Amino acid sequence: MKSQYNYRIQAVRNEMAKLDLDAFVVPHEDEYLLEEVSDCNNRLKWISGFTGTAGVAVVLKDDVIFFVDGRYSVQVTKQVDGELFSFESMAVFESNSWIDSLLPPSAKIGIDPSLHSFDWFSKFISKVAIEGRKSLPLKNNLIDLCWTNRPTKISTNVKLIDEKYCGKSSITKCKEVADILSKVGVDRLIITNLESTCWLLNLRGSDIPCLPVFYSTSIIDQNAEVIYFLDLTTLDEKLKSSFKHNVSFKCITQLDEYLLSISNCVTQIDPKVINAHMARLLQKPDVNVIQSSDPIGLLKAQKNPIEITGMKACHIRDGAALINFLSWLDLQVREQTFYDEAQLADKLETFRTVDELYQEPSFDTVSAVGSNGAMCHYNHKDTTAKLMTNNTIYLVDSGAHYLDGTTDVTRTVAIGKATKEQIKMATLVLKGHISLATIRFPFGTTGQQLDAFARQHLWQKGYDYEHGTGHGVGHYLNVHEGPQRIAKANSNVALLPGMVVSIEPGYYRQDEFGIRHENLYVVKESLNISGSDINMLCFEVLTHVPFDRRLIDKAELTKCEIEWLNTYHEMVYRLISPLIDTRSNAWLLKETTAL
Repeated sequence: MKSQYNYRIQAVRNEMAKLDLDAFVVPHEDEYLLEEVSDCNNRLKWISGFTGTAGVAVVLKDDVIFFVDGRYSVQVTKQVDGELFSFESMAVFESNSWIDSLLPPSAKIGIDPSLHSFDWFSKFISKVAIEGRKSLPLKNNLIDLCWTNRPTKISTNVKLIDEKYCGKSSITKCKEVADILSKVGVDRLIITNLESTCWLLNLRGSDIPCLPVFYSTSIIDQNAEVIYFLDLTTLDEKLKSSFKHNVSFKCITQLDEYLLSISNCVTQIDPKVINAHMARLLQKPDVNVIQSSDPIGLLKAQKNPIEITGMKACHIRDGAALINFLSWLDLQVREQTFYDEAQLADKLETFRTVDELYQEPSFDTVSAVGSNGAMCHYNHKDTTAKLMTNNTIYLVDSGAHYLDGTTDVTRTVAIGKATKEQIKMATLVLKGHISLATIRFPFGTTGQQLDAFARQHLWQKGYDYEHGTGHGVGHYLNVHEGPQRIAKANSNVALLPGMVVSIEPGYYRQDEFGIRHENLYVVKESLNISGSDINMLCFEVLTHVPFDRRLIDKAELTKCEIEWLNTYHEMVYRLISPLIDTRSNAWLLKETTAL
Protein backbone atom coordinates (compact mmCIF):
# COMPACT_ATOMS: atom_id res chain seq x y z
CA MET A 1 0.00 0.00 0.00
CA LYS A 2 2.89 2.33 0.76
CA SER A 3 4.12 2.19 -2.82
CA GLN A 4 0.58 2.98 -4.04
CA TYR A 5 0.38 6.24 -2.09
CA ASN A 6 4.02 7.06 -2.77
CA TYR A 7 3.26 6.73 -6.48
CA ARG A 8 0.22 8.98 -6.20
CA ILE A 9 2.11 11.64 -4.26
CA GLN A 10 4.86 11.63 -6.86
CA ALA A 11 2.29 11.94 -9.67
CA VAL A 12 0.90 15.06 -7.99
CA ARG A 13 4.41 16.45 -7.53
CA ASN A 14 5.02 15.98 -11.26
CA GLU A 15 1.95 18.14 -11.95
CA MET A 16 3.17 20.67 -9.38
CA ALA A 17 6.50 20.91 -11.18
CA LYS A 18 4.75 21.83 -14.44
CA LEU A 19 3.26 24.87 -12.66
CA ASP A 20 6.36 25.58 -10.57
CA LEU A 21 4.40 25.04 -7.34
CA ASP A 22 6.03 24.62 -3.95
CA ALA A 23 2.83 23.39 -2.29
CA PHE A 24 -0.58 21.99 -3.22
CA VAL A 25 -3.50 21.90 -0.76
CA VAL A 26 -5.74 18.80 -0.65
CA PRO A 27 -8.84 19.20 1.57
CA HIS A 28 -11.35 16.50 2.40
CA GLU A 29 -14.35 18.50 1.16
CA ASP A 30 -15.89 18.60 -2.29
CA GLU A 31 -17.43 21.68 -3.91
CA TYR A 32 -20.41 21.58 -1.53
CA LEU A 33 -18.13 21.67 1.54
CA LEU A 34 -19.95 18.89 3.39
CA GLU A 35 -18.17 16.57 5.82
CA GLU A 36 -19.55 13.57 3.93
CA VAL A 37 -18.32 13.23 0.35
CA SER A 38 -18.85 10.66 -2.38
CA ASP A 39 -16.04 8.26 -3.22
CA CYS A 40 -15.54 9.99 -6.55
CA ASN A 41 -14.77 13.28 -4.77
CA ASN A 42 -12.71 12.01 -1.84
CA ARG A 43 -9.36 13.32 -3.03
CA LEU A 44 -7.86 13.23 0.45
CA LYS A 45 -8.57 9.50 0.74
CA TRP A 46 -7.09 8.92 -2.72
CA ILE A 47 -3.76 10.47 -1.83
CA SER A 48 -3.49 9.23 1.78
CA GLY A 49 -5.87 6.35 2.56
CA PHE A 50 -7.54 8.39 5.32
CA THR A 51 -11.28 7.71 5.63
CA GLY A 52 -12.25 10.27 8.29
CA THR A 53 -14.43 13.29 7.63
CA ALA A 54 -12.02 16.07 8.63
CA GLY A 55 -8.49 16.59 7.42
CA VAL A 56 -6.23 18.43 4.97
CA ALA A 57 -3.00 17.39 3.29
CA VAL A 58 -0.45 19.87 1.96
CA VAL A 59 1.87 18.32 -0.60
CA LEU A 60 5.35 19.86 -0.54
CA LYS A 61 8.35 19.09 -2.72
CA ASP A 62 9.90 16.82 -0.08
CA ASP A 63 7.13 16.08 2.43
CA VAL A 64 3.36 15.83 2.85
CA ILE A 65 1.86 17.45 5.94
CA PHE A 66 -1.39 15.92 7.15
CA PHE A 67 -3.50 18.21 9.35
CA VAL A 68 -6.08 16.39 11.49
CA ASP A 69 -8.33 17.27 14.44
CA GLY A 70 -8.56 15.52 17.79
CA ARG A 71 -11.37 13.17 16.75
CA TYR A 72 -9.00 11.37 14.41
CA SER A 73 -5.67 11.65 16.21
CA VAL A 74 -5.55 7.88 16.75
CA GLN A 75 -7.17 6.84 13.48
CA VAL A 76 -4.86 8.90 11.28
CA THR A 77 -1.75 7.14 12.58
CA LYS A 78 -3.29 3.77 11.77
CA GLN A 79 -4.47 4.64 8.27
CA VAL A 80 -1.86 7.09 6.96
CA ASP A 81 1.77 6.08 6.41
CA GLY A 82 3.99 8.00 8.84
CA GLU A 83 6.98 7.56 6.54
CA LEU A 84 5.22 9.46 3.75
CA PHE A 85 3.26 11.99 5.84
CA SER A 86 4.00 14.25 8.80
CA PHE A 87 1.11 14.96 11.18
CA GLU A 88 -0.06 18.33 12.53
CA SER A 89 -3.13 19.67 14.33
CA MET A 90 -5.99 20.96 12.21
CA ALA A 91 -5.86 24.18 14.24
CA VAL A 92 -2.47 24.92 12.65
CA PHE A 93 -3.99 24.69 9.17
CA GLU A 94 -7.09 26.73 10.01
CA SER A 95 -4.96 29.54 11.44
CA ASN A 96 -2.78 29.57 8.31
CA SER A 97 0.30 29.54 10.54
CA TRP A 98 1.65 26.59 8.50
CA ILE A 99 2.40 28.98 5.66
CA ASP A 100 5.14 30.67 7.67
CA SER A 101 6.57 27.50 9.18
CA LEU A 102 6.66 25.34 6.04
CA LEU A 103 7.23 27.65 3.09
CA PRO A 104 9.93 30.16 2.13
CA PRO A 105 9.01 33.78 1.25
CA SER A 106 9.15 33.06 -2.49
CA ALA A 107 6.85 30.02 -2.35
CA LYS A 108 4.03 29.47 -4.82
CA ILE A 109 0.96 27.62 -3.47
CA GLY A 110 -1.61 25.86 -5.63
CA ILE A 111 -5.19 25.66 -4.45
CA ASP A 112 -8.53 24.58 -5.93
CA PRO A 113 -10.94 27.40 -4.96
CA SER A 114 -14.00 25.19 -5.51
CA LEU A 115 -13.00 22.99 -2.53
CA HIS A 116 -12.63 25.72 0.10
CA SER A 117 -15.11 28.09 1.69
CA PHE A 118 -14.92 31.69 0.55
CA ASP A 119 -14.39 32.66 4.19
CA TRP A 120 -11.25 30.52 4.58
CA PHE A 121 -10.02 31.25 1.06
CA SER A 122 -10.18 35.02 1.62
CA LYS A 123 -8.11 34.74 4.79
CA PHE A 124 -5.67 32.43 3.03
CA ILE A 125 -5.20 34.84 0.11
CA SER A 126 -4.65 37.75 2.51
CA LYS A 127 -2.07 35.79 4.50
CA VAL A 128 -0.18 34.75 1.39
CA ALA A 129 -0.16 38.29 0.01
CA ILE A 130 1.12 39.80 3.27
CA GLU A 131 4.04 37.42 3.44
CA GLY A 132 5.02 38.01 -0.18
CA ARG A 133 4.27 34.48 -1.33
CA LYS A 134 2.07 33.71 -4.31
CA SER A 135 -1.14 31.70 -4.53
CA LEU A 136 -2.36 30.09 -7.72
CA PRO A 137 -6.09 29.30 -7.93
CA LEU A 138 -6.20 26.25 -10.17
CA LYS A 139 -8.64 25.63 -13.01
CA ASN A 140 -7.90 21.91 -12.91
CA ASN A 141 -7.40 20.04 -9.66
CA LEU A 142 -4.03 18.28 -9.77
CA ILE A 143 -5.41 15.08 -8.25
CA ASP A 144 -8.12 14.93 -10.90
CA LEU A 145 -5.38 15.00 -13.52
CA CYS A 146 -3.69 11.99 -11.88
CA TRP A 147 -6.69 9.94 -10.74
CA THR A 148 -7.11 6.89 -12.95
CA ASN A 149 -10.02 4.47 -12.44
CA ARG A 150 -11.91 7.18 -10.59
CA PRO A 151 -15.31 6.05 -9.23
CA THR A 152 -18.30 7.22 -11.23
CA LYS A 153 -20.37 10.05 -9.83
CA ILE A 154 -23.76 8.77 -8.70
CA SER A 155 -26.93 10.74 -9.43
CA THR A 156 -30.12 9.43 -7.87
CA ASN A 157 -33.76 10.21 -8.41
CA VAL A 158 -35.14 13.11 -6.42
CA LYS A 159 -38.24 12.54 -4.29
CA LEU A 160 -40.79 14.85 -2.68
CA ILE A 161 -41.50 14.47 1.05
CA ASP A 162 -45.14 14.46 2.11
CA GLU A 163 -46.21 17.49 4.14
CA LYS A 164 -47.58 15.15 6.83
CA TYR A 165 -43.92 14.43 7.70
CA CYS A 166 -42.24 17.80 7.12
CA GLY A 167 -45.04 19.99 8.48
CA LYS A 168 -44.79 22.89 6.01
CA SER A 169 -45.35 23.27 2.29
CA SER A 170 -42.46 24.39 0.13
CA ILE A 171 -44.29 27.58 -0.85
CA THR A 172 -44.68 28.49 2.83
CA LYS A 173 -40.97 27.99 3.38
CA CYS A 174 -40.09 30.02 0.30
CA LYS A 175 -42.26 32.90 1.51
CA GLU A 176 -40.60 32.80 4.94
CA VAL A 177 -37.17 33.11 3.33
CA ALA A 178 -38.37 35.80 0.92
CA ASP A 179 -39.74 37.86 3.83
CA ILE A 180 -36.33 37.72 5.52
CA LEU A 181 -34.63 38.91 2.33
CA SER A 182 -37.10 41.73 1.92
CA LYS A 183 -36.59 42.97 5.48
CA VAL A 184 -32.82 43.21 5.06
CA GLY A 185 -32.92 44.62 1.52
CA VAL A 186 -31.46 41.62 -0.29
CA ASP A 187 -32.62 40.88 -3.84
CA ARG A 188 -31.55 37.24 -3.99
CA LEU A 189 -29.95 34.58 -1.86
CA ILE A 190 -27.51 31.97 -3.22
CA ILE A 191 -28.14 28.70 -1.35
CA THR A 192 -25.25 26.26 -1.69
CA ASN A 193 -25.75 24.13 1.42
CA LEU A 194 -27.35 20.91 0.17
CA GLU A 195 -29.45 20.49 3.31
CA SER A 196 -30.86 24.01 2.89
CA THR A 197 -31.78 23.47 -0.74
CA CYS A 198 -33.50 20.17 0.09
CA TRP A 199 -35.30 21.63 3.11
CA LEU A 200 -36.61 24.58 1.11
CA LEU A 201 -38.54 22.48 -1.41
CA ASN A 202 -39.14 19.37 0.74
CA LEU A 203 -36.98 17.29 -1.57
CA ARG A 204 -34.61 14.44 -0.75
CA GLY A 205 -32.12 12.34 -2.68
CA SER A 206 -29.30 9.88 -2.09
CA ASP A 207 -26.30 11.13 -4.05
CA ILE A 208 -24.17 10.81 -0.89
CA PRO A 209 -24.34 7.69 1.31
CA CYS A 210 -26.20 8.25 4.61
CA LEU A 211 -27.07 11.82 3.63
CA PRO A 212 -30.51 12.19 1.98
CA VAL A 213 -29.57 15.06 -0.33
CA PHE A 214 -28.63 15.52 -3.97
CA TYR A 215 -26.14 17.78 -5.69
CA SER A 216 -27.83 21.10 -6.33
CA THR A 217 -27.75 24.84 -5.80
CA SER A 218 -30.76 27.11 -5.50
CA ILE A 219 -31.32 30.84 -5.80
CA ILE A 220 -34.34 32.52 -4.24
CA ASP A 221 -35.47 36.15 -4.58
CA GLN A 222 -37.75 38.53 -2.66
CA ASN A 223 -40.77 37.28 -4.59
CA ALA A 224 -40.24 33.72 -3.33
CA GLU A 225 -39.29 32.60 -6.82
CA VAL A 226 -36.63 29.91 -6.95
CA ILE A 227 -34.20 28.80 -9.63
CA TYR A 228 -33.01 25.28 -8.86
CA PHE A 229 -29.81 24.01 -10.49
CA LEU A 230 -29.39 20.22 -10.50
CA ASP A 231 -29.02 17.17 -12.72
CA LEU A 232 -32.30 17.37 -14.63
CA THR A 233 -32.30 13.65 -15.40
CA THR A 234 -33.04 12.97 -11.72
CA LEU A 235 -36.43 14.74 -11.91
CA ASP A 236 -39.62 13.28 -13.30
CA GLU A 237 -42.27 15.47 -14.89
CA LYS A 238 -44.84 14.78 -12.19
CA LEU A 239 -42.49 16.09 -9.50
CA LYS A 240 -41.58 19.17 -11.55
CA SER A 241 -45.23 20.02 -12.18
CA SER A 242 -46.02 19.86 -8.46
CA PHE A 243 -44.11 23.13 -7.92
CA LYS A 244 -46.29 25.07 -10.35
CA HIS A 245 -45.21 28.67 -10.92
CA ASN A 246 -42.63 29.65 -8.28
CA VAL A 247 -39.83 27.18 -9.12
CA SER A 248 -37.88 26.75 -12.33
CA PHE A 249 -35.37 23.95 -12.80
CA LYS A 250 -32.09 24.35 -14.69
CA CYS A 251 -29.18 22.06 -15.42
CA ILE A 252 -26.34 22.32 -12.89
CA THR A 253 -23.91 22.93 -15.76
CA GLN A 254 -25.57 26.31 -16.33
CA LEU A 255 -24.81 27.57 -12.83
CA ASP A 256 -21.49 29.33 -13.52
CA GLU A 257 -22.94 31.10 -16.55
CA TYR A 258 -25.93 32.26 -14.50
CA LEU A 259 -23.76 33.60 -11.68
CA LEU A 260 -21.70 35.55 -14.20
CA SER A 261 -24.90 37.06 -15.64
CA ILE A 262 -26.11 38.47 -12.31
CA SER A 263 -25.94 42.28 -12.28
CA ASN A 264 -27.34 45.41 -10.65
CA CYS A 265 -28.59 43.78 -7.47
CA VAL A 266 -27.89 42.95 -3.85
CA THR A 267 -26.94 39.28 -3.53
CA GLN A 268 -26.42 37.42 -0.28
CA ILE A 269 -24.01 34.54 0.22
CA ASP A 270 -22.88 32.65 3.29
CA PRO A 271 -19.07 32.83 3.12
CA LYS A 272 -18.69 29.77 5.34
CA VAL A 273 -20.70 27.44 3.08
CA ILE A 274 -20.23 28.81 -0.44
CA ASN A 275 -17.07 27.71 -2.19
CA ALA A 276 -14.58 30.34 -3.25
CA HIS A 277 -14.95 29.59 -6.96
CA MET A 278 -18.65 30.47 -6.94
CA ALA A 279 -18.16 33.53 -4.75
CA ARG A 280 -15.46 34.89 -7.04
CA LEU A 281 -17.85 34.74 -9.99
CA LEU A 282 -19.99 37.31 -8.18
CA GLN A 283 -17.14 39.76 -7.57
CA LYS A 284 -18.28 42.48 -9.99
CA PRO A 285 -18.70 46.27 -9.59
CA ASP A 286 -22.46 46.19 -10.19
CA VAL A 287 -23.20 43.38 -7.72
CA ASN A 288 -23.39 44.25 -4.04
CA VAL A 289 -22.46 40.97 -2.33
CA ILE A 290 -23.66 40.69 1.26
CA GLN A 291 -21.81 38.11 3.32
CA SER A 292 -24.04 36.74 6.06
CA SER A 293 -25.15 33.44 7.57
CA ASP A 294 -27.59 31.36 5.54
CA PRO A 295 -30.99 32.32 7.04
CA ILE A 296 -32.35 28.87 6.26
CA GLY A 297 -29.97 27.41 8.83
CA LEU A 298 -31.96 28.70 11.81
CA LEU A 299 -35.34 28.08 10.15
CA LYS A 300 -34.38 24.47 9.47
CA ALA A 301 -32.85 23.91 12.91
CA GLN A 302 -36.01 24.96 14.81
CA LYS A 303 -38.25 21.99 14.15
CA ASN A 304 -41.96 22.68 13.73
CA PRO A 305 -44.53 20.76 15.86
CA ILE A 306 -45.09 18.08 13.22
CA GLU A 307 -41.35 17.51 12.84
CA ILE A 308 -40.91 17.26 16.62
CA THR A 309 -43.79 14.78 16.82
CA GLY A 310 -42.11 12.73 14.11
CA MET A 311 -38.74 12.88 15.83
CA LYS A 312 -40.31 11.61 19.05
CA ALA A 313 -42.13 8.81 17.26
CA CYS A 314 -39.15 7.56 15.27
CA HIS A 315 -36.95 7.57 18.37
CA ILE A 316 -39.39 5.27 20.16
CA ARG A 317 -39.37 2.82 17.25
CA ASP A 318 -35.61 3.18 16.88
CA GLY A 319 -35.21 2.51 20.60
CA ALA A 320 -37.14 -0.72 20.18
CA ALA A 321 -34.81 -1.79 17.37
CA LEU A 322 -31.68 -1.07 19.42
CA ILE A 323 -33.10 -2.78 22.50
CA ASN A 324 -33.91 -5.87 20.43
CA PHE A 325 -30.29 -5.83 19.30
CA LEU A 326 -28.82 -5.35 22.79
CA SER A 327 -30.96 -8.13 24.28
CA TRP A 328 -29.91 -10.43 21.41
CA LEU A 329 -26.27 -9.46 22.02
CA ASP A 330 -26.47 -10.33 25.71
CA LEU A 331 -27.93 -13.72 24.81
CA GLN A 332 -25.05 -14.41 22.41
CA VAL A 333 -22.49 -13.51 25.08
CA ARG A 334 -24.17 -15.80 27.62
CA GLU A 335 -24.00 -18.60 25.07
CA GLN A 336 -20.38 -17.72 24.27
CA THR A 337 -21.22 -17.06 20.64
CA PHE A 338 -19.04 -14.23 19.39
CA TYR A 339 -19.33 -12.11 16.25
CA ASP A 340 -17.07 -9.56 14.62
CA GLU A 341 -17.78 -5.83 14.39
CA ALA A 342 -19.17 -6.02 10.87
CA GLN A 343 -21.59 -8.82 11.75
CA LEU A 344 -22.76 -6.87 14.80
CA ALA A 345 -23.38 -3.72 12.75
CA ASP A 346 -25.28 -5.69 10.11
CA LYS A 347 -27.38 -7.43 12.75
CA LEU A 348 -28.35 -4.11 14.32
CA GLU A 349 -29.40 -2.83 10.92
CA THR A 350 -31.75 -5.79 10.39
CA PHE A 351 -33.72 -4.74 13.46
CA ARG A 352 -34.17 -1.24 12.02
CA THR A 353 -35.10 -2.19 8.48
CA VAL A 354 -38.40 -3.82 9.48
CA ASP A 355 -39.76 -0.31 10.13
CA GLU A 356 -41.88 0.73 7.13
CA LEU A 357 -40.69 4.35 7.47
CA TYR A 358 -37.00 3.38 7.54
CA GLN A 359 -34.91 4.88 4.71
CA GLU A 360 -31.20 4.31 5.37
CA PRO A 361 -28.53 4.61 8.09
CA SER A 362 -27.88 8.19 9.15
CA PHE A 363 -24.12 7.42 9.19
CA ASP A 364 -21.84 4.42 9.07
CA THR A 365 -22.28 2.53 12.33
CA VAL A 366 -19.37 2.80 14.75
CA SER A 367 -19.19 -0.83 15.84
CA ALA A 368 -16.06 -0.94 17.97
CA VAL A 369 -14.80 -3.80 20.11
CA GLY A 370 -12.25 -3.18 22.85
CA SER A 371 -9.35 -0.95 21.81
CA ASN A 372 -11.08 0.08 18.57
CA GLY A 373 -13.50 2.09 20.70
CA ALA A 374 -10.64 4.49 21.43
CA MET A 375 -11.05 5.84 17.87
CA CYS A 376 -14.04 8.19 18.10
CA HIS A 377 -15.16 7.71 14.50
CA TYR A 378 -13.86 4.18 13.98
CA ASN A 379 -15.25 2.37 10.93
CA HIS A 380 -14.89 -1.40 10.68
CA LYS A 381 -15.24 -1.12 6.90
CA ASP A 382 -11.79 0.42 6.71
CA THR A 383 -9.95 -2.51 8.26
CA THR A 384 -10.36 -6.14 9.27
CA ALA A 385 -13.36 -6.31 11.58
CA LYS A 386 -12.38 -7.32 15.10
CA LEU A 387 -13.98 -10.29 16.85
CA MET A 388 -15.75 -9.88 20.19
CA THR A 389 -13.90 -11.32 23.16
CA ASN A 390 -14.93 -11.94 26.74
CA ASN A 391 -14.33 -9.35 29.43
CA THR A 392 -14.11 -6.28 27.27
CA ILE A 393 -16.47 -3.45 26.32
CA TYR A 394 -18.27 -2.72 23.06
CA LEU A 395 -19.10 0.78 21.80
CA VAL A 396 -21.90 1.06 19.25
CA ASP A 397 -22.80 4.46 17.79
CA SER A 398 -25.56 4.20 15.20
CA GLY A 399 -28.59 5.92 13.77
CA ALA A 400 -31.14 5.90 10.98
CA HIS A 401 -33.14 8.14 8.70
CA TYR A 402 -36.89 7.59 8.81
CA LEU A 403 -39.48 9.55 6.84
CA ASP A 404 -40.53 11.15 10.13
CA GLY A 405 -37.11 11.89 11.58
CA THR A 406 -33.45 11.05 12.16
CA THR A 407 -31.80 9.21 15.06
CA ASP A 408 -28.30 8.98 16.53
CA VAL A 409 -27.53 7.03 19.71
CA THR A 410 -24.42 5.61 21.35
CA ARG A 411 -24.28 2.94 24.01
CA THR A 412 -21.24 1.35 25.59
CA VAL A 413 -21.89 -2.15 26.91
CA ALA A 414 -19.92 -4.79 28.80
CA ILE A 415 -19.05 -8.02 27.03
CA GLY A 416 -18.60 -10.28 30.02
CA LYS A 417 -17.04 -8.53 33.00
CA ALA A 418 -15.78 -4.94 32.83
CA THR A 419 -12.75 -3.79 34.78
CA LYS A 420 -12.94 -1.41 37.73
CA GLU A 421 -11.21 1.23 35.61
CA GLN A 422 -13.74 0.89 32.80
CA ILE A 423 -16.62 1.15 35.28
CA LYS A 424 -15.02 4.20 36.88
CA MET A 425 -14.61 6.01 33.56
CA ALA A 426 -18.07 5.01 32.27
CA THR A 427 -19.61 6.37 35.47
CA LEU A 428 -17.75 9.67 35.14
CA VAL A 429 -18.97 10.02 31.56
CA LEU A 430 -22.54 9.21 32.64
CA LYS A 431 -22.38 11.83 35.40
CA GLY A 432 -21.38 14.40 32.79
CA HIS A 433 -24.22 13.35 30.53
CA ILE A 434 -26.75 13.72 33.33
CA SER A 435 -25.31 17.10 34.38
CA LEU A 436 -25.94 18.58 30.96
CA ALA A 437 -29.21 16.75 30.31
CA THR A 438 -30.75 18.23 33.46
CA ILE A 439 -29.53 21.81 33.09
CA ARG A 440 -31.91 24.76 32.79
CA PHE A 441 -30.58 27.74 30.91
CA PRO A 442 -31.83 31.19 29.86
CA PHE A 443 -32.70 32.26 26.33
CA GLY A 444 -29.55 33.35 24.51
CA THR A 445 -27.37 30.60 25.98
CA THR A 446 -24.94 29.04 23.52
CA GLY A 447 -23.55 25.54 23.30
CA GLN A 448 -20.12 26.90 24.15
CA GLN A 449 -21.46 28.10 27.50
CA LEU A 450 -22.95 24.68 28.27
CA ASP A 451 -20.12 22.43 27.17
CA ALA A 452 -18.25 22.39 30.50
CA PHE A 453 -21.24 20.90 32.35
CA ALA A 454 -20.64 17.62 30.51
CA ARG A 455 -16.88 17.66 31.14
CA GLN A 456 -16.78 18.74 34.77
CA HIS A 457 -16.63 15.29 36.38
CA LEU A 458 -13.90 14.14 34.00
CA TRP A 459 -11.97 17.36 34.56
CA GLN A 460 -12.09 16.92 38.32
CA LYS A 461 -10.21 13.63 37.90
CA GLY A 462 -7.80 14.91 35.23
CA TYR A 463 -9.49 13.54 32.10
CA ASP A 464 -11.10 14.98 28.95
CA TYR A 465 -12.20 14.10 25.42
CA GLU A 466 -11.19 15.66 22.13
CA HIS A 467 -14.53 15.96 20.35
CA GLY A 468 -17.48 18.30 20.85
CA THR A 469 -20.16 17.41 23.36
CA GLY A 470 -23.09 17.76 21.00
CA HIS A 471 -24.21 18.50 17.46
CA GLY A 472 -27.48 19.51 15.87
CA VAL A 473 -29.55 16.84 14.14
CA GLY A 474 -31.73 17.35 11.08
CA HIS A 475 -35.21 16.04 10.37
CA TYR A 476 -34.59 13.34 7.76
CA LEU A 477 -31.56 15.38 6.76
CA ASN A 478 -27.98 15.65 7.97
CA VAL A 479 -27.35 13.86 11.25
CA HIS A 480 -24.75 16.59 11.87
CA GLU A 481 -26.80 19.74 11.41
CA GLY A 482 -25.75 23.31 12.11
CA PRO A 483 -25.67 26.03 13.09
CA GLN A 484 -26.14 24.87 16.70
CA ARG A 485 -23.64 22.67 18.50
CA ILE A 486 -22.22 22.12 21.98
CA ALA A 487 -18.44 22.36 22.16
CA LYS A 488 -15.55 24.19 23.79
CA ALA A 489 -15.16 26.56 20.83
CA ASN A 490 -16.91 27.71 17.66
CA SER A 491 -20.35 27.04 19.13
CA ASN A 492 -21.66 30.55 19.74
CA VAL A 493 -25.14 30.09 18.27
CA ALA A 494 -27.87 30.39 20.89
CA LEU A 495 -29.93 27.26 21.46
CA LEU A 496 -33.59 27.83 20.60
CA PRO A 497 -36.84 25.92 21.16
CA GLY A 498 -37.30 23.18 18.60
CA MET A 499 -33.60 22.57 18.03
CA VAL A 500 -32.49 18.95 18.34
CA VAL A 501 -29.00 18.32 19.73
CA SER A 502 -26.98 15.37 20.91
CA ILE A 503 -25.38 15.12 24.33
CA GLU A 504 -22.46 12.72 24.00
CA PRO A 505 -19.54 13.05 26.41
CA GLY A 506 -16.95 10.31 26.19
CA TYR A 507 -13.58 9.02 27.26
CA TYR A 508 -10.97 7.27 25.12
CA ARG A 509 -7.84 5.46 26.22
CA GLN A 510 -5.60 4.66 23.27
CA ASP A 511 -5.10 0.96 22.55
CA GLU A 512 -7.41 0.01 25.45
CA PHE A 513 -11.05 1.11 25.25
CA GLY A 514 -13.52 3.87 24.43
CA ILE A 515 -16.69 5.03 26.20
CA ARG A 516 -19.46 7.31 24.96
CA HIS A 517 -23.01 7.85 26.25
CA GLU A 518 -25.18 9.64 23.68
CA ASN A 519 -28.83 10.65 23.64
CA LEU A 520 -30.64 13.17 21.45
CA TYR A 521 -32.65 15.95 23.07
CA VAL A 522 -35.00 18.65 21.83
CA VAL A 523 -34.72 22.14 23.30
CA LYS A 524 -37.97 23.39 24.81
CA GLU A 525 -39.23 26.07 27.16
CA SER A 526 -38.95 24.99 30.78
CA LEU A 527 -42.00 24.93 33.03
CA ASN A 528 -42.32 28.00 35.16
CA ILE A 529 -39.91 27.96 38.09
CA SER A 530 -41.44 29.29 41.28
CA GLY A 531 -40.09 32.73 42.05
CA SER A 532 -38.01 32.98 38.85
CA ASP A 533 -37.41 36.27 37.05
CA ILE A 534 -36.92 34.99 33.51
CA ASN A 535 -38.14 32.28 31.17
CA MET A 536 -35.82 29.33 30.88
CA LEU A 537 -35.07 26.53 28.44
CA CYS A 538 -34.31 22.87 29.07
CA PHE A 539 -33.68 19.60 27.25
CA GLU A 540 -36.38 16.98 26.62
CA VAL A 541 -34.99 13.53 25.90
CA LEU A 542 -35.79 11.81 22.60
CA THR A 543 -33.64 8.66 22.85
CA HIS A 544 -35.07 5.67 24.73
CA VAL A 545 -32.40 3.03 25.37
CA PRO A 546 -31.14 1.93 28.81
CA PHE A 547 -27.59 2.56 29.96
CA ASP A 548 -25.64 -0.59 30.82
CA ARG A 549 -25.94 -1.14 34.59
CA ARG A 550 -22.73 -3.21 34.58
CA LEU A 551 -20.76 -0.05 33.77
CA ILE A 552 -22.33 2.09 36.51
CA ASP A 553 -20.85 2.49 39.98
CA LYS A 554 -23.91 3.49 42.01
CA ALA A 555 -21.71 4.60 44.92
CA GLU A 556 -20.30 7.38 42.71
CA LEU A 557 -23.72 8.78 41.78
CA THR A 558 -25.53 11.44 43.76
CA LYS A 559 -29.12 11.02 44.88
CA CYS A 560 -30.28 13.36 42.10
CA GLU A 561 -28.31 11.46 39.47
CA ILE A 562 -29.83 8.15 40.63
CA GLU A 563 -33.31 9.68 40.52
CA TRP A 564 -32.72 10.93 36.97
CA LEU A 565 -31.46 7.54 35.83
CA ASN A 566 -34.34 5.63 37.47
CA THR A 567 -36.92 8.02 36.00
CA TYR A 568 -35.32 7.74 32.57
CA HIS A 569 -35.25 3.94 32.71
CA GLU A 570 -38.86 3.79 33.87
CA MET A 571 -39.87 5.90 30.87
CA VAL A 572 -37.83 3.69 28.52
CA TYR A 573 -39.64 0.58 29.75
CA ARG A 574 -43.07 2.20 29.58
CA LEU A 575 -42.59 3.42 25.99
CA ILE A 576 -40.66 0.51 24.51
CA SER A 577 -42.06 -2.61 26.17
CA PRO A 578 -45.26 -2.66 24.05
CA LEU A 579 -43.13 -2.76 20.88
CA ILE A 580 -40.79 -5.69 21.58
CA ASP A 581 -41.09 -9.44 21.93
CA THR A 582 -41.24 -11.46 25.16
CA ARG A 583 -37.52 -12.23 25.31
CA SER A 584 -36.49 -8.60 24.78
CA ASN A 585 -39.16 -7.50 27.26
CA ALA A 586 -37.66 -9.66 29.98
CA TRP A 587 -34.23 -8.26 29.23
CA LEU A 588 -35.52 -4.67 29.24
CA LEU A 589 -37.35 -5.13 32.55
CA LYS A 590 -34.11 -6.27 34.17
CA GLU A 591 -32.06 -3.45 32.63
CA THR A 592 -34.52 -0.74 33.71
CA THR A 593 -35.07 -1.91 37.28
CA ALA A 594 -34.44 1.00 39.63
CA LEU A 595 -30.98 1.32 41.10
